[in-house]
Amino acid sequence: MKYGYSGKILNINLNDNSKKVIELDEMTMRKYMGGKGLIGYFMKNEMSGGIDKMVEENKLYFMTGIMSGIPNAGTSRLVVGAVSPITGGFGISESGGFFAPELKKAGWDGIIFEGEAKGPVYIHIKDDEVEIREASHLWGKGIGETNSLIKEELGDSSVKVSQIGPAGENQVQYSCIINDLKHACGRNGMGAVMGAKKVKAIAVKGTKGIEFHDSKSILDISKWYSQYFKEKPLTYGLYLYGTAASVTSNEKAGVLPTRNFRDGSFEGAEKISGEAMAETILKKREGCFSCPIRCKRVVEVNRENLTVDPKFGGPEYETIGAMGSMCGIDNLELIAKTHEICNDMGIDTISTGVAIAFAMECYEKGIIGSVQTDGIELKFGNEKALLEMIEKIVYKKGLGAILAKGVKGASEEFGMGSEEFAMHVKGQELPMHDPRGKVGVGLGYSLSPTGADHMQAGHDTLVASAGENLTNMNPIGLTEPVGALEYGKEKGILYGKLEKWWSFLNMAGVCDFVPVPRGSLPVDKLMELLNSATGWNVTAEEAVEAGERGITLARYINYKLGVDEKTEELPKRLYQPLENGNMKGNMLDRDKFIAMKKDYYDFMGWNENGEPAEETLKRLGI
Repeated sequence: MKYGYSGKILNINLNDNSKKVIELDEMTMRKYMGGKGLIGYFMKNEMSGGIDKMVEENKLYFMTGIMSGIPNAGTSRLVVGAVSPITGGFGISESGGFFAPELKKAGWDGIIFEGEAKGPVYIHIKDDEVEIREASHLWGKGIGETNSLIKEELGDSSVKVSQIGPAGENQVQYSCIINDLKHACGRNGMGAVMGAKKVKAIAVKGTKGIEFHDSKSILDISKWYSQYFKEKPLTYGLYLYGTAASVTSNEKAGVLPTRNFRDGSFEGAEKISGEAMAETILKKREGCFSCPIRCKRVVEVNRENLTVDPKFGGPEYETIGAMGSMCGIDNLELIAKTHEICNDMGIDTISTGVAIAFAMECYEKGIIGSVQTDGIELKFGNEKALLEMIEKIVYKKGLGAILAKGVKGASEEFGMGSEEFAMHVKGQELPMHDPRGKVGVGLGYSLSPTGADHMQAGHDTLVASAGENLTNMNPIGLTEPVGALEYGKEKGILYGKLEKWWSFLNMAGVCDFVPVPRGSLPVDKLMELLNSATGWNVTAEEAVEAGERGITLARYINYKLGVDEKTEELPKRLYQPLENGNMKGNMLDRDKFIAMKKDYYDFMGWNENGEPAEETLKRLGI
């Protein structure tokens, strides 16, 4: 008897509209858990038919996790994967919301798309019924309008819809997939892959439910945690101010990315903070499936010259940083507008903001001028220019067509030293966390299989000192604090342990903000939830090993695709001093950083060039 999962993957061939069911046994599910684990499992199997063929076909994977759909905080995650158009390697992007639990209620643990439709289509799934519907009338429309039209056509306002916008249709490199208007699979260009296959949307309705082994135990933990989290500042702070709370903390620390990472402090930080949002444009707080933390913001602006529709939710910290401090913008209402536009167009706010900040610096340095910008005065702080450039990127107009390639491609085209401040790793733009104040985050940016990613591992500031947070991490092998600015073998090992834990969370379908160390749900309670759902007896040690398997599998795939250690160089700016703020003068030490990476390789059982050793692959069953 299967508990907590169906063991069924829906395979849709868009070339001939055929469908089949792929069955997964219990051993495979327990070994890979779901999420990026199953995506890696399927991608590795595809390689047996030839790497070139796999890349050309580029199947698109929508995978839930073994814990997605458990009625508890944080168990709502969806992971979408493919060969990334940004990195050319293993690509994934994840989101919360309601789509993954709905897909599991319909009896599916995932969907695989192969081939390419002859014209635009959308998929309607209602339990075992799967229909491929014509979508020419939806092509070119924004996320908001498409969502409404699909629900009207199906006569069901409760369906959950995952879709792309015009950016994905236009193959913008960092276009994304939006779930139910507010939840973005934002990174790695999965929207471009979906657009290439001409799939506009997936609409899902599940009526089967999910059968769990011990529903009473799940309910007991859920009730307990709904009160417990309120006692813990890290998670209750998310309720109060959302992820935007990080604006204030990073500004105080001197690592708020400002003006394309030149500065660590922004003079307008207070105006764009989570506290400012709560006092001004916040309409209400919302959460993902079954989550009491309700960290999602819903904002609204109604002015004669500016409106922001609350149906798109509200900006996260990453959006505020990318569109705000990075571009020198201190207008919170305008930043909320950029969030609305990007969600409606289906484009990653991080890469969009970083690309525009890069262009602003190029403009101010004279590398590009008014001819390239079509007369736009592309200076830091220019609100009108920010809005105009988003539209140009979405529709690949003028300078927007160059920036749609990302800062790596744009810097290669501009030249004239712009490569020095093109803030990316493997072609993916840096998120809003500066490694000059968190050395471990730099490891994450460099080592992530998907390019610069702040969600590879818990940040080193979370376990930089002794206390409850570190004690809570004892079950996964963290016992001694390591300072956020420290290097060395101990930091490499610390990062590796944190990475294995967050890798497991991704595979299991769990939000990183709920369990320790970023959240407050203890390790033993999370294991109890997993085992109550499945009837298994997974230990923390087994969970960590599964996480390690996911990391190593992605690394193995990347090396087969030519995405190796040579692609992991951090932007040169990070080896230069911050120009202001409480971390003024701080910069990464290249020699120490590289030595620390080698220590991490050794801890992971990889060779001196970062490639997983044969004995490691054998130990993990890869």
